[in-house]
Amino acid sequence: MANSLLSIQIIPKTKNGEDVIPFVDAAIGVIEEAGVKYEVHPLETTMEGELSELFAIVEKMNEKMVALGSRSIISQVKVLYNPSGASMDKLTEKYR
Repeated sequence: MANSLLSIQIIPKTKNGEDVIPFVDAAIGVIEEAGVKYEVHPLETTMEGELSELFAIVEKMNEKMVALGSRSIISQVKVLYNPSGASMDKLTEKYR
């Protein structure tokens, strides 16, 4: 069972003020490639997994933004760490 939830809002600074949506789509692609459970929401994406694995994904997301030409990146991150288990479904089941 996963021990963490990590929500991230990634805000890349583009060279000439280009639309950031293609950059955000690429960042979500990094999550997809990692194979962790995730959900995309309007202002952030939440991942479920082991804490070290999730932080490694955040690092790869930032590296991807640089590879795409972003000059700098703000990554706003929220973490729930629970050694006995963390689940998006468990936290939200009463709302579904």
